[in-house]
Amino acid sequence: MLVIYTGATGDMQVNFNPFTPGSPSTGPIYEPLFFYNTARADPPQPRLGQKFSWNADGTQLSITLRQGVKWSDGQPFTSRDVVFTLDLLAKNKALNTTGYRGKATAVDDTHVSVKFDEPSFVDGPQLLGRIYIVPEHVWKSVADPTTAQMRNPVATGPYLEDDVKPQAYTVKANPSHWGGEPAIKRVRVLSLSGNQAGAAAIRAGQIDWQTGPVPNVKNAEQAYPGYKVIITPVNQMVLDTCSNPDLGCKGPQTDPAVRQAIYYAVNRTQLNALAFENTSSEISPSLALLERDQAFISGRLQNKVAPMQPDEARAQQILEGAGYAKGADGIYAKDGKPLQLTLKTVSGWTDYITAVNALSQQLKKAGIKVTAQQLSFNEWSDARGRGDYELIIDSLSQGPAADPFYVYSYFYGSDTTEKVGKQAGTNVSRFTDPQVDAAIAALKKIDPKDTAARQPQFDTIQTRIEQAMPYIPLLTQGTISVYNATKFTGWPTKEDLYAFPAAWQSPDNSEIFRRLKPTGK
Repeated sequence: MLVIYTGATGDMQVNFNPFTPGSPSTGPIYEPLFFYNTARADPPQPRLGQKFSWNADGTQLSITLRQGVKWSDGQPFTSRDVVFTLDLLAKNKALNTTGYRGKATAVDDTHVSVKFDEPSFVDGPQLLGRIYIVPEHVWKSVADPTTAQMRNPVATGPYLEDDVKPQAYTVKANPSHWGGEPAIKRVRVLSLSGNQAGAAAIRAGQIDWQTGPVPNVKNAEQAYPGYKVIITPVNQMVLDTCSNPDLGCKGPQTDPAVRQAIYYAVNRTQLNALAFENTSSEISPSLALLERDQAFISGRLQNKVAPMQPDEARAQQILEGAGYAKGADGIYAKDGKPLQLTLKTVSGWTDYITAVNALSQQLKKAGIKVTAQQLSFNEWSDARGRGDYELIIDSLSQGPAADPFYVYSYFYGSDTTEKVGKQAGTNVSRFTDPQVDAAIAALKKIDPKDTAARQPQFDTIQTRIEQAMPYIPLLTQGTISVYNATKFTGWPTKEDLYAFPAAWQSPDNSEIFRRLKPTGK
């Protein structure tokens, strides 16, 4: 059995509905058509699909499906299941986190055609790699797929639901998987009290894979004999802000001047040292990755890289220019209301807790009062999705391909947000901007190979989000994973980064489950 810790705390609300945020079923239980490696620019690997092609203008995607696949209840998987799933997304905005807008047709049992009203090349990796296919014969009877509680899921993936308890759930190998029964027969996912408990469990040999900080990470391999460490700088750490008063957000963070002032007041060098053992790195306010996406970062930005040192004078200038005045207590106020905010994080996430406490001290120097609030993971996730927050420390995940378009489409597009009180898709800041929406729409029509045509759109998006800053950039997070190299072989390494090696990242974790082999030790 492989035992993993993803950072979950408190009682887990396990729901095998692949359309609910944070569902553990995406990848191990439900599968996409292809696997896209977000850690490096690999060609997509076939899963339920075998091959695909676009027509010349990007308005039609033709997909050939794998033959002989069966659902876990023995029913055959066919093109009708793919069409049903895509139609389900098209009809339910809350499920459609990828912004799918096509019209799918079953050509025959193993071929699907998806037509779009306009060129849609960039929709390909999302449709093929981020949509998890569900069986029509089961889901056609589900009254509300957005809220359905799914137990005993019927799926095609390499693992099946086995056991669920508040503090752990287990999945078991699917003996009928099209790729053969995985060598790892069971995977157990634990909920612990936090990072310290995770580190203690590694020290005791009780877990085999954890993604999260460990003390003295530079010497972790000596501290935990038999374990290895891999650090991958992919996700971008930010302060989510519920930014849009038109969609119901309330609080000082709805003022762009406040968000800008926070951006300049953060001491990122200190934050990296205190909270992240210097495993994180610089970040761009464009939210494009500084190394991978350097060619896309606009020359029109005020800063290509967020300042690592605080600029309190700039923060002061911005706030006072927006009508704030500092009181006798050193805290700014406007219209009689002090500039104070609540910053939420997850109880037990020690690195984020340290970061939040450091931020509170740093921002106090700039006249902004920030009160830290710790929540269970479920409470944090619910507040984030429904917009019940002022600030939340978070990280923005990358899309299915090495292209900043997906970060913009996921987190800045109007299509993926909702009013406060309703579960948003990925755009939890509830940011809306017609110019950004238009640029995202334009990028969808341009072949990604035409970089000259794309750059003006990137310029628009990046300059607009640098001004509005609905997600305040902190650092590019070095994602730390510790894994047991004695009990299991086949882990991704720096030399063979075949998947993003984070225990919580789907479908990458499923790809790793499939490749691991027990050593018998």
